[in-house]
Amino acid sequence: MTDAEDSASVRSDSGEVLIVTGMSGAGRSTAADALEDLGWYVVDNLPPQMLRPLLDLTALAASALPRVAVVVDVRGRDLFAELPEITRALRRGRPVRVMFLDASDEVLVRRFEAVRRPHPLQGDGTILDGIHLERQRLAAVRESADVIIDTSGFNIHQLATQVIDMFSAEGAARHTVTIVSFGFKYGLPPDADLVADMRFLPNPFWNDELRSLTGEDEEVRDFVLAQQGATEFLDSYTAALEPVLDGYQRENKGHSVVAVGCTGGKHRSVVMARELAARLSSLPGVAVRVKHRDLGRE
Repeated sequence: MTDAEDSASVRSDSGEVLIVTGMSGAGRSTAADALEDLGWYVVDNLPPQMLRPLLDLTALAASALPRVAVVVDVRGRDLFAELPEITRALRRGRPVRVMFLDASDEVLVRRFEAVRRPHPLQGDGTILDGIHLERQRLAAVRESADVIIDTSGFNIHQLATQVIDMFSAEGAARHTVTIVSFGFKYGLPPDADLVADMRFLPNPFWNDELRSLTGEDEEVRDFVLAQQGATEFLDSYTAALEPVLDGYQRENKGHSVVAVGCTGGKHRSVVMARELAARLSSLPGVAVRVKHRDLGRE
C-alpha cells in the first residue's frame, strides 16, 4: 500500500491526535495524566509502528474518541527511530501534533537520582551518558515538534497546570500563542519561539510613585503606553506577527511562545505583553493566553 493510500485509510474528519514524547524524566507521564483528566483518550508506551492501526481503530469510533494522545518514547528502542517518518505520513491524513517535553541535563540527572532509577539508555555508563545518547536520538523529533515544553523549572503540579492551560481552552483555534512577560535578569524563557525586548522604554522603576506597582496597575500601563515608541512598537510587532501566525497555521504548528522582556519582568514587559495579547486575539484562528513569569519575584 502506498503512503497516499495508507493515509487515506485514516478519515480526514477524525479528531485530533497528539503524540507526547521527549526526554526521559521530563514529565511525559504527568502530561499524559493531565490530558486524560481533560478527556483525551491516552495510550502509553506505544511503538510508532502501532500508531496507524490505533488511529484506524479510533477513526471508527468517530465522535466517541475526538482527541487521542499517544505517549511514544525511547522505551520503544530501535522502533522509535521511525517516529519522524511515520508522523509525516500520518499528518497527510489527519490533524497530528507532536508535544516534546524537555529539561536541562542537570535537572534530569537530579530527577533520576531522586527516584534511584537508571536512565533507560545508560547501559553500563552513567545517567548523563544515557541522557546524551537520548538527546542525539531525539534531535530530529524535537526539531519537528509543534509544542516544546521545558520542564526544568516545574514541579509535577506546575507541569500539569501548564498542559491543562494549553489544551483545555483551545476550542476551534488552529493556533494557540502564549505571550510570556519575563525579566532578562532572570534569563530568557527556554521555550520562547520569539523574543521582544522592552528595555528601549523608560523604566517605571525609577519613578518613586510607580516603583512599588506592577504592569497590571493602570498607572503603570498609562505611563508605559505614553512613552515614545510604545504604541508604534505594538502596532508594528502585531503586523509582523500576523504572517508568522498565519504560516504556523499552514504548517500545522499548534502552539508558539512569544516572550516579552524587560529588566525585572515587573513593569514594562507586563504592560506590553497584555497589550500585545489584546491585539493578537482579534486574528482569525488564533487563541491567545498571557503568562507573567517573573511578576512578584522581586
